[in-house]
Order: sequence, then C-alpha cells, then structure tokens
Amino acid sequence: MHDVFGYSGFRPGQEEIVGLLTEGCNTLVVMPTGAGKSLCYQIPPLLLDRLAIVVSPLVALMDDQVAALRANGVAAGCIHSGLPREEQVANWRAVASGDCRLLYMSPERLMTGRMLDALERLQPAFFVVDEAHCISKWGASFRPEYEQLTALKDRFPAATIAAFTATADRATREDIAHKLFGGNGKTIVHGFDRPNLSLAVATKTKWKDQLLAFLADKRESSGIVYCLSRKSTGEVADFLNASGFRALAYHAGQDAATRSANQNLFMTEQAVIMVATIAFGMGIDKPDIRYVCHLNLPGSLEAYYQEIGRAGRDGAPAETLLLYDLQDIRQRRMFIEQEETGEEHQMREHKRLDALLAYCEAPGCRRTALLSYFDEAIGACGNCDNCLDPPAMIDGTDDAHLLLTTVDDTGETFGGSHIIDVLCGAESSKIVDRGHDRLACYGKGGKQGKGYWQGFLRQAIAGNYLAIDIQRYGALQITRRGRAVMNGQERFLLRETGPAKRATAKASRAAGHSLNEADAALLVSLKKQRMDLARARNVPAYVVFTDAALSEMAQRRPETLEQLAGINGVGPKKLRDFGAIVLQTVREFSRVGA
Repeated sequence: MHDVFGYSGFRPGQEEIVGLLTEGCNTLVVMPTGAGKSLCYQIPPLLLDRLAIVVSPLVALMDDQVAALRANGVAAGCIHSGLPREEQVANWRAVASGDCRLLYMSPERLMTGRMLDALERLQPAFFVVDEAHCISKWGASFRPEYEQLTALKDRFPAATIAAFTATADRATREDIAHKLFGGNGKTIVHGFDRPNLSLAVATKTKWKDQLLAFLADKRESSGIVYCLSRKSTGEVADFLNASGFRALAYHAGQDAATRSANQNLFMTEQAVIMVATIAFGMGIDKPDIRYVCHLNLPGSLEAYYQEIGRAGRDGAPAETLLLYDLQDIRQRRMFIEQEETGEEHQMREHKRLDALLAYCEAPGCRRTALLSYFDEAIGACGNCDNCLDPPAMIDGTDDAHLLLTTVDDTGETFGGSHIIDVLCGAESSKIVDRGHDRLACYGKGGKQGKGYWQGFLRQAIAGNYLAIDIQRYGALQITRRGRAVMNGQERFLLRETGPAKRATAKASRAAGHSLNEADAALLVSLKKQRMDLARARNVPAYVVFTDAALSEMAQRRPETLEQLAGINGVGPKKLRDFGAIVLQTVREFSRVGA
C-alpha cells in the first residue's frame, strides 16, 4: 500500500478484503463508489507474485486502470480489440513470461476456447469480476456476456474468484455469489452511504431553466447530465454549448471513434459536461466529477445509485439533481412492458420502479429512503433537499377522492391527461363525444388548475393509489390502496410541491484540505502542470496525481523529495517521474512571494 501506491494506510474495509483474497477465499465485495475497491484486488497478486485476470466491461476503463497501475510502477496490461495487434501480443508475452501480474480483459475476450486453454497452462491465482452486478438478471445493468463467467469456477477450481460492485441489493448479491462461486465464499458489504453527495429531486417543469439554475455555480467543474434518449443528448448538449458551457454528447448510436474521443476529452480536460444516455458511465473512474443531473427518471433505485455514484469519487462535496414528470413514469412503464422477458421479470422491474417513485416523492430524508432500499439504516443526513427544507404535508383526502372517482367514473380506461381535462372542465371533443362532460366530477377540480392536478396525480401514482396500465396505453387503474381512500378507510397525505431546493454538499474524507488564498493559487498551478503531464502521456489527469494529492502538496509545500514522498498517493515511481517537476513548481511559486 505504501511502497507501491504511496498511501499511508488502508481505508476502512480494505485490509480485511486483501487478507481474504490473499488467503484464497472467494469473496463478493460491495463497497460504495470511491471507497477504494481497485486496490483490494490489485494488491493480492502483487503480494503473492501470482497472475490475476481482471474482467472489466469497458475498454476505456481497462486502459485507464492499466495506465494508473503503470504510473505506480506496476506491470499491468490489457487485451482488447481497441489495441494494435503488436501491443496485444506484447502484453500476452509479458503475462506468459511472468513479468505481468494484472491482465485486464472483457468477458467476451476471456471466455473464448483459445484464451481459456492458454490460461489453463498459466493457472492464474485470481479471477476478478469488476462491476459484478452485470452478471445478475436481478441487477440494474445485466449484460448477457457476463453470464459466461459462471463457467470459471469449474474450469479453474484452484483459482480464487473475487467480485466487486458498488450496486447490489440483497437478491442481486445472492445471485452473484451463487453464479460465480456456488455460494462457496464470503460476501462483504461495507455500506452504501456516500455522505459527500447531496441529494435533490424536483418536478420537471421548464427543464432548461432548471438545468441552468443547477449549473449556475459549476462553470469550472466537470459533471454528467443524463438523458433518456439519444436524440435528447444532442439537443441538451447544443443548448448548453449555446449557453456558454463546454458540453459533449455521448450515446450508443454514435460511432466508436466519436464515443472514444468524447470520453477521452471528458476524462482528461477540466470543466466539461458529458450529456449522455446510460451508455456512458459504467466504471468511469474520473474522481473529480462534481455533479450528476438526471433530466429524466432512471430505471430503478439501483440504476440511480450507480449513476449518481460517478460524482465525488474523491470524497469532496458533489451535488445531484433528479428532474422527472408524468411522461417519464409512463415511458419507464412502457420500456418494462416492451422488454422480451418473462412476466416475473417484468413484475420485478415494475416493483423496482415503484421503489424509485416512492423515493422521489418521499417527504423525509432522501438518504434514509435510499439506503433503506439496500437494507442499511441511518438517521437523517442533513445533506438533502428534504432535510434542509422539509416539505409541508397537506391532507389531500378530499381531492384524492375526487381524482379517484373521476378515474372510476370514466371506466379506468384513460391516461392522466384526459382525467385532468375532465377534472378541469376542458371542452375537448374527446370529452364531449364520450359524455364525460355530463359526469358529476366534470369541472370539479377547475379552481386548483392543471399544474396542481399533475403534481397530485404523480404523487398518487408514486404512493400506489393509482397504477399505470401500459398494455392499455397508459390507462390509470385504481389500486387496493386507492379503493381504501375512496371507501374512507385511509387518508391521503399530499406532499406540498414547490421549486427545487438546493442541498449543500457536505465535505467528507478528502475534502478536509481547506486552502487559504495563496495555497489555492498554488493548487491552480499544480493542476495546470498535471494537465500538461497528462496530455504528454495521453492519460487522464488523475493518473498523474489525484486532486487530493495536489491539495495536500499546495498546503504542505514540500521542499525535498523526501517531504514529497510523504504526500498520500505519491509512490516511488511517481516520485521518480514527477518529483523534480513538482518541487520546481512549488519553489518558483514560493519565490514570487505567494
């Protein structure tokens, strides 16, 4: 940990996991993003001087991990289709000769007969499955090619199998452990809480205004804006560029070269916004992403947790905002119904979406609601919109009765727009032709207005008083709970809605370096130097030094290589490669009286 990677000690949980893997125990590890999972599986093969095969889902992630290892003097390599053939051959020869102890591959490349035969001759000590939730159909990011990895335990019975993920509920964890090592191992869960992330959710009204308000103080920071469709990523990126930001679009419909170029620019440059579908993000290891904004509803709480987890991996404060509306709910329901999966799977996905909607409409602490889904209990966080500005709760039973009666009287065959039109007394041909203007409920909600009923309806769906029947084109149906309200057996408490409240992100572990004005100016110089070094090597900036390491340098102002070696994250290789340059920058800065 110290002599190679330059850290003074383990983070919570790391030492236990390194010990288990070194002892040969199959292990599934669930740790929050940014908690240091990579070191847990990188250290054991170095300790034992044995080969580890690391299965990773994305080419860019493999390249970045290998670059970071090599920057620390670790012989690592990867084999994937994006590398020139001669480089792949050189990497394999290094593995075969015993000079390389960490080899990264995709599941598709690993699980070929030829590769498995070759590896049998080398007998790897470890197989590490990163982003392990991809192996489970219970998870939010199932990838069919990961399913092939279930054969590893039989093909390599002497190897230790390790699986790592930041996103897995109980059912997903059990499924992963069963598939990868037949339950013959340990599952370590080190919590899901990311206290440095602020959490906020708001009704989507004028998304352009809401997005600009969210980004107003973030022009010098990098972040991700998630959209539901490929088309909207381009539209949002164009809008942000026209508004003075530097934004890139990213989606699966782009050619590989465009995606790779945009991802590389985002990873290496500062103050870049990636506007993307969920095609972007898995394993993205950029530590200084300062915000994540969803312009549409994610697919589940697991997906949401995974996507916001890309922010603040350095432990410094980061903000999240989720905007959604009724159309998002309808689209998500439709996506589930259109999946070519069994009825049981669809039912499970609907329940997952229900849990996300309940989170969105939660009147209490959002972090408490989010973590309870993963079986983790905490008190109120003080770092979400609901904690900072608790919403008022109103007794909406009378209006709920009116809404539900309207759904009932129109035969539970219409979507939300028509129901609201009936309530507000609209005179559309659809209403007149069906005689809905003669119903007792017609026009009874006119004084509240359309916007009120849209919010009310959203909460009724989130609270499971009404359900959306996608197979009947989004028709609203009254649930058992809704019937209880109609029969006077249950009250309907309405969460008063208003503008989105900003949560102020709290600092955590790595954010403790409070810099004075002079130190902050030195930090700017160090970051510029880091960017030059990174560009010259064609690697992400954090591969050279992390933000936390630079902040510590700016604060402590090392004058000798020995003092620089005491900075967390400065190992021997980085000291040799970059030490003299860093010291020169610090000396020059101090010389001018800063």
